[in-house]
Amino acid sequence: MTQAPTPTADTVRRLVRSLLKDGADEALEPDVRPVAEGGHFTWWVGARHVLRLAPDREAAVRRRRELRVRDLVRPHLPVAVPASVAHGEWTPGLTYTLDTRVAGSTADEHAVSAVGEADLAGLLTGLRQVPVRQAETLGVPRAAPRSLDALRRMAVPAAERLGAADEFDPARLRQLTAAGAAQLAAQTGAAVLVHHHLKGEHLVISADGRVRGVLGWTDVAVGDPAEDIAGLVLAVGSGPAVRAATLAGYGARPCLRGLWLARCDTVLRLQDRLDGRGTAPLPLLRTQLRHAWEPILLERATEFREEGADQEP
Repeated sequence: MTQAPTPTADTVRRLVRSLLKDGADEALEPDVRPVAEGGHFTWWVGARHVLRLAPDREAAVRRRRELRVRDLVRPHLPVAVPASVAHGEWTPGLTYTLDTRVAGSTADEHAVSAVGEADLAGLLTGLRQVPVRQAETLGVPRAAPRSLDALRRMAVPAAERLGAADEFDPARLRQLTAAGAAQLAAQTGAAVLVHHHLKGEHLVISADGRVRGVLGWTDVAVGDPAEDIAGLVLAVGSGPAVRAATLAGYGARPCLRGLWLARCDTVLRLQDRLDGRGTAPLPLLRTQLRHAWEPILLERATEFREEGADQEP
C-alpha cells in the first residue's frame, strides 16, 4: 500500500495554484486551512472550494468511483451534490479532487425544518429512483443487510453497562424483543442505492432549516434503505427522519427497522467509546443517543401482520 506523505499547507497551496491558475483570485495567495473532520487530507480553499486528498490507494479507488456516482445521482436529487472542478493525482497513485463548496452549515449546527424534512424525503426518493444496474456498472458494491437481532443481542449487555455508568436506561432497549427484531428483518428485493453515511456533517443545512446539499459519497452501496433512515435518525432525530422516510413512501417496517438499527448502534458506539475503543467525541455520541431514543408515534401505533406488514396501520 502506498504510504501517503503528510500534506502541509505549502503542499496544498502549490497544488491549488496549479489548478486555479486561470485568473482566479484564490490562485494568487490561496487561503487554505484543514477541515477538522478530514485531518490533514481535507482542506478548505478560500470560500468556494474544498480539496480532498486520498490518503491511500483504497481511498483513491473510492474517490474515483465517487466522481462517477455523484454525476449519476445528481439528476435524481432535489438537493445539491458537490461538483469537481479538477481532479488528478497529488502524489503518484493517490488522487485529489477539488470540489465546489456547498453553502450552508451542518446538521450538527442547524435543526431541520418541516420544509427540510421534505428535502430529506426527496433525497430518499431520488436515491430509490437511481437505476441499480447502472450504479453497479460504475463499481458500486452490494452491501448485505445487517441482522437486527444480532445487533440487538450485542447491544443488550452494552446497555446494561451504560446503565451502570448512569448513561442510559437499559429497560428502553428491552422494548425490542427477538420476535420484534425478526419482524423488522430486511425485506427481500428491497435493495436500492444507499448513501450509507448520512451523518450530520454530510448534510448541509441552511439557517432556515432547509437541506441544501449532501456530501460524502464515497461509501455508496446497493443495499438496505433502512441504513439511510438510520443515518438520518442519528443526524436529525427520530421524528424528522421517520417523517421524511414516510413522505418518501416507506412504510412502517423499513422506518422502524431504521429506527432500531440507529438505537442499537448508538448504544454500542457509546459503550465502545467509554471502553476506550472509539475516538468519536463523547458529546456527539450522547447527542446521537438522544436523537435515536426520541419516542415517536409510529412505534406505538404499529401492529405488524403476516400480510401487508409494510403498510401503515
